[in-house]
Amino acid sequence: MTEPSGYELNAWRDIQRFKGRPLSRVISNAGDQVAHGAAELGKRATQYLENRPGAQAAVSRGQEFVAKGAHAISNGARKAADALPDWSGAALGSMRKTVGRVSRVGLSPKHVVAKHQKRGHDVASLSDLRRLDLEQIDAVRGRGASLYYPAFAAASGAVAGLVISGGEILGVASAGAAAAPSGAAIAGAFVGDTAFVLGLASRSVGHVALLYGYDPEEPAEKLFVMSVVNAGTAMSASAKTAAMADISRLTQALVRGKAWAILDKSVVAQVYKQFSKAFGARFNKQSLGKVVPAAGIAIGGAFNWATLESIVDVADMAYRRRFLIEKYPHLADEDTPGSFPDDVPDDFDEEISVLDELAEAGGPDLH
Repeated sequence: MTEPSGYELNAWRDIQRFKGRPLSRVISNAGDQVAHGAAELGKRATQYLENRPGAQAAVSRGQEFVAKGAHAISNGARKAADALPDWSGAALGSMRKTVGRVSRVGLSPKHVVAKHQKRGHDVASLSDLRRLDLEQIDAVRGRGASLYYPAFAAASGAVAGLVISGGEILGVASAGAAAAPSGAAIAGAFVGDTAFVLGLASRSVGHVALLYGYDPEEPAEKLFVMSVVNAGTAMSASAKTAAMADISRLTQALVRGKAWAILDKSVVAQVYKQFSKAFGARFNKQSLGKVVPAAGIAIGGAFNWATLESIVDVADMAYRRRFLIEKYPHLADEDTPGSFPDDVPDDFDEEISVLDELAEAGGPDLH
């Protein structure tokens, strides 16, 4: 087929209009608001949860979980922290392992292919999906990833917010001030939540990749996954623009079949290492609202839900765009990078470039 179907043309127009969800509005300028008491931040987080029953339920489950075993969790966090001589090194090591595994357990190309075969689609392997009409992909794709990944993240954010902020539930459930979280426990909550969200983010993007016929375990695909996670967590206009530029360049390189012979495991591992550091720094800075007493529970849950929601949206857009450009290369000539609203100051959100990290690690320079 040399021309897209009407369904695919409509999808392409939607891609060109893509702006993403207003993630930054949930917690924009968090650092300044935390410094001034963050009353408005907590209020907005609560309203955000009220508008998303699924997010509210996930936060409640996370809160109940900690309330039932807060004392054990607090003590466990302290013991784990005390056993680590260098928190930063251990934290980054944990995140690298999380990203390295890419949290793909349960995601199977065979399962995706079987679902298409059940609908009568003529496919025998995962790559065959890329020959289908986008309407056939959508018939199997579903919307589950847009709900359960954010829900898991929200529960984790609520737990982290409760431990970090030392809310009232923690005190009641664990006999008062004696169980108030130590600095090490707070650090552990930040690190644990960051690693969990990074794992969920990688899994959710890998899930979307499979639905469009791409194997997330391929070395080049892992770079694409990181680029999508980067774009989904960028807040400032400059950070979003830089992240989307990475996705665009990677898409073009993959569509044109560039040689990836030097993209061995050591290069990919080095890129993971640098990306996990940058992601951790960005995520912790963005989620400072978790330190607000009591309100940190709602803020943590709302922020984590919004983060995964944004990542899944960007993943869906990026893979739809790549799917269509691969089938109809002439669409690339009509592809124009969109502009993004400047919701937060540039100094609040640092730019991250996976392609810069790739070049520095000894991989191909795609700039």
